[in-house]
Amino acid sequence: MLQTTDPLDPRLTADLEAQLGLNFPLRRLDLAGGQQALRECGRGPAIVLLHGIGSGAASWLAVAQLLGQRARVIAWDAPGYGQSSPLRSLAPDASDYAGRLGQMLDALGVGRCVLVGHSLGAITATAFASGAQQQRVSRLVLISPAQGYGHPSRQAQGRAVRKKRLADLEHPGIQAMARQRSACMLSPGASPGDHAWVRWNMAQLNPEGYRQAIELLCGEDLLRQPPLSMPCDVHCGAADGITTPDSCQLLARALGASFSLMTGAGHASPIEKPYAVAGRLALAIEHSLTGASL
Repeated sequence: MLQTTDPLDPRLTADLEAQLGLNFPLRRLDLAGGQQALRECGRGPAIVLLHGIGSGAASWLAVAQLLGQRARVIAWDAPGYGQSSPLRSLAPDASDYAGRLGQMLDALGVGRCVLVGHSLGAITATAFASGAQQQRVSRLVLISPAQGYGHPSRQAQGRAVRKKRLADLEHPGIQAMARQRSACMLSPGASPGDHAWVRWNMAQLNPEGYRQAIELLCGEDLLRQPPLSMPCDVHCGAADGITTPDSCQLLARALGASFSLMTGAGHASPIEKPYAVAGRLALAIEHSLTGASL
């Protein structure tokens, strides 16, 4: 009988976990608001990567290894994720997350960067790029951006999402969530290794940080921020069933941003299609240095 590999077999992540320590090591900063964890590699112009609600800095591993040849790659573990301290507010908004991001960049000596937000990370990235420190962002890149449910027309849906996510956190819990939701994050053609790495990242969630992120998702609206003063690009996986291509294209239009689809990618494109993501981010770095448009 043909032997198949369990797509959730933890042995599939062993090599990636080893690469994290060698090529994308963890750093911890002591900030006024608490400890902030991040992963960093490479040298050159800074690019800062913000992950989504069910993920962490490690999800950028393959992208970071590709970009580290030409840039200083910084990926945070959002407040309450990994070894990062949660925010003080039980229901933080985008400005709270943006404030911690600014503290982190100060501590790292990053004066200017390309800022990238994936999924829920797009809400924080847009808030930072629209706020008082917008001069620090040379270009904004949003990958499968979540808009949030804070707009009045989406608040009823947001209440339902909040109730379900909080209930799932209590039962069946984080480990079961990781098993159940990993397939939703990827295209039908994703490899067993892709499934395993999505699950591994989701299994690292901390309940307190995840609760705060749920409040961000359900209480914020990405489009409530002031207009952007820098170029913006929006990318989406063609097989993304969470933040669909149509919704991402509408968001791009509202932001005055360029838009592109990544063939064969689901929602977790940095894991499933790292070469496609890294290629687009390399162009963003290049154009941020020259001032050109994509």
